[in-house]
Amino acid sequence: MAAPTAYSLIATDLDGTLLRGDDTLSDRSRTALAMAVGRGARHLVVTGRPAPRVRPLLDELGSRGLAVCGQGAQLYDAGADRMVWSVTLERELAEVALGKIEAEVGEVYAAVDQDGVDGLTLIEQGYEVPHPTLPAVRVLRRDDLWTRPISKVLLRHPLLTDDELASVARAVAGSLVTVTMSGPGTVELQPCGVTKATGLALAARRLGLTSAQTVAFGDMPNDIPMFDWAARGVAMANAHPELKSVADEVTLSNEDDGIAVVLERMFRGDRPERRTAHLTGRQAGRGGGYGAVGQ
Repeated sequence: MAAPTAYSLIATDLDGTLLRGDDTLSDRSRTALAMAVGRGARHLVVTGRPAPRVRPLLDELGSRGLAVCGQGAQLYDAGADRMVWSVTLERELAEVALGKIEAEVGEVYAAVDQDGVDGLTLIEQGYEVPHPTLPAVRVLRRDDLWTRPISKVLLRHPLLTDDELASVARAVAGSLVTVTMSGPGTVELQPCGVTKATGLALAARRLGLTSAQTVAFGDMPNDIPMFDWAARGVAMANAHPELKSVADEVTLSNEDDGIAVVLERMFRGDRPERRTAHLTGRQAGRGGGYGAVGQ
């Protein structure tokens, strides 16, 4: 059955977007997603979390399909519990990028996500995990971070804000790696050219869908490429200002079922968000100019 809307693919970030702060999914959001899927749409998780940290959440969602993980570096098949596609960050590039960044701002604290469905998150001394529900293994030396192939490096600085650290990292290492900011205390280095958009485009192709059929939801600057690729980008009320500036619409926060508000309008025909959400100035000027990746 075809979806009763222009959007047949619903791409959602997790943290700060679909999930509440305690990592739970509200009943209203669960019901809205089930309604959309029941009426012909596909739901695709597109997250910075690596596949092993996403698997329990996919089980809760009842998802047995694809998920884009690791900021687009991994395409994970939940049903088969296998990686369909992944790209790793070379150790040499990671170390050079780290060296360039530390030459500018002094010592940073690093962590890595290992590649694979059983990969661990390793953190060096001084690195504090920004999300307490995500398990991590502390190592003694930075060299211990590179014992297995990795999908990305995560950085924290004792004094700089996330925006300041990300800006410096892009300026000095942006030709070597993709620099993203995906949440509080989460500046990341990933393989050059890899973004949520590249992962989403790959997944959409496998599903036989296009950017013109996609509505995307997010809350942080790492969602900007996904918004550029999708036909419609919806930012949460709690979103970073950079993402709001490129969104077509701003809905309620993740704590207030912002995704459900939009899906209920799209797939049931009512418009409850008119009282609580607003369109951004970009909507009128965006028109049909969808991103070209994966079309």
